[in-house]
Amino acid sequence: MTAIIETGGKQYRVSEGDVIYVEKLGQEDGAAVSFDKVLAVFGEDGAATFGAPVVSGASVKGTVVKNGKGRKIIIYKMHAKKNYRRKQGHRQPYTKVQIDTITA
Repeated sequence: MTAIIETGGKQYRVSEGDVIYVEKLGQEDGAAVSFDKVLAVFGEDGAATFGAPVVSGASVKGTVVKNGKGRKIIIYKMHAKKNYRRKQGHRQPYTKVQIDTITA
């Protein structure tokens, strides 16, 4: 069974056993997490259920594997001939989640 969920302003296509990286959820490692915004569910027999906007009664449950930060990106701003240079780094926090069950 496969589902499309929404979390952190993004949509993810997940199956049971998948490991996904989502925006930081604020849960501790090993905590159970539930995603209730299920936009679509695809069954094994090819049947699809789409929500308007969400599928009622459907949920995806997972476990938080770890919290961390992504690779550093460098933001560099410069105005030529004006002696203006700004260098800034950023590391986006994420939560690694393993999908356990999909119920529809």
